[in-house]
Amino acid sequence: MHKRSDTNLAAVLLLLDLLLTEAALYLAQVARFGLPYGETLAASAISLPLSIYAIVGVIWAGALLALVYQPRRTYRLGDEMYALTLAVGVATLLMAGALYLSFRDVSRLLFIYFGLIDVFLLIGAHASARLMVRSLLGARHERVRALIVGAGPVGIEVGASLLRQASAEFVLVGYVDDGVENQGSELNGAPVLGALEETATLITRHQVEEVIFALPPREHDKVAQLALDLQQLPVHVWIVPDYFDLALARTRLADLGGIPMVGLREPAIDGLQHIAKRVFDLVLSLVGFVLAAPLLLLIAILIKLDSPGPVIFKQQRVGENCRLFWMYKFRTMVADADKRLAEVVKRTGDGVVVHKVKGDPRVTRIGFWLRRTSLDELPQLFNVLKGEMSLVGPRPEMPWLVEQYKAWQRKRFSVPPGITGWWQVNGRSDRPMHLHTEDDLYYIQNYSFFLDVHILLKTIGTVVRGKGAY
Repeated sequence: MHKRSDTNLAAVLLLLDLLLTEAALYLAQVARFGLPYGETLAASAISLPLSIYAIVGVIWAGALLALVYQPRRTYRLGDEMYALTLAVGVATLLMAGALYLSFRDVSRLLFIYFGLIDVFLLIGAHASARLMVRSLLGARHERVRALIVGAGPVGIEVGASLLRQASAEFVLVGYVDDGVENQGSELNGAPVLGALEETATLITRHQVEEVIFALPPREHDKVAQLALDLQQLPVHVWIVPDYFDLALARTRLADLGGIPMVGLREPAIDGLQHIAKRVFDLVLSLVGFVLAAPLLLLIAILIKLDSPGPVIFKQQRVGENCRLFWMYKFRTMVADADKRLAEVVKRTGDGVVVHKVKGDPRVTRIGFWLRRTSLDELPQLFNVLKGEMSLVGPRPEMPWLVEQYKAWQRKRFSVPPGITGWWQVNGRSDRPMHLHTEDDLYYIQNYSFFLDVHILLKTIGTVVRGKGAY
């Protein structure tokens, strides 16, 4: 969403980025010659030909255009800084390849200086530009004026996101909606200005520049007609899809012979990520099995001595794509625990089932200790090796609880279930998994290899403290 001045600003910033990058290359030469690090080189050996400056200009222009200056602009400073760092990293790798094929005698230390100086200069320039633009916008009151068409759940969420992430660039003028109950009310601090038929008049009256449609599918005809009506007005029109809770789904845009399509059932983790996650799981679970073998044997003996019944407890759980599998744990309850489930199951005030409570009378003495330390989960490494589970992911749920899920909660089955996950490191049993599916959705929407590593490291601290484990 842009003002016309955004294009000019982007062009100026891109030119500034390229000039600063060339300056960074020159400063790297000065640093390599002046700083007392690395092998002493003559000035002639450090001096770079103009052709290298030209190559840098071409590579950096391509990387910045592809990764930073996207038509879909980001309004968050952190996102922009990340994009700049990524662009410099990608360009630096491409430059390394170009130098390998041409100028192999360029100092490696000089090259490192160049990358670090460039990131520092570009981030500083963009941060300064943001401060200057925001100062000007604040003085001239030229923030983009936005109107949201639709005051339902999606419209309210769009308004909140607009204010939360882009408040310096946007003014939320208000909403239009046909719902009688919404007329005259305020949502996210902005009024519901009128009905849909008044949209064009309200746009002119309030000098609106951006119109965002956030209407449900049943209003499709109205959206189409309004979009046509607004073509005669100088506004940008956007639409937020609201189909089968699409706002919470991971989607992909595609083009079929000129026909735009939105994928409603896209994998939450793509092919390359899935392979990397699987390799990570296999390596760590194999190492874990080898290291934990003596402990596994000791726990098995203690369980046998403590109470009658099998060492391993297996139970059907719902996994990825709602497939059933047998999950393994060390037995921590008496042998007839399933028959005594009615003793602990209860419902919250709104009718939601809670089946895991403190002071469960079915837990054995050794079982209490195993649960407290989470060692009862160790046999699930076997589930990971079989490919039924992952080290990190949503916890696998019991089928009888899944039957009571609402439609949106089933999105948690779009990735492999895990031994640990975002829910576990943010409360564990203190926050029942089926009552806090939003934690699983957060993990799915924000999945990355580094998030998995972060959760695994955080799990260690959670287990040591024994928080929420019973």
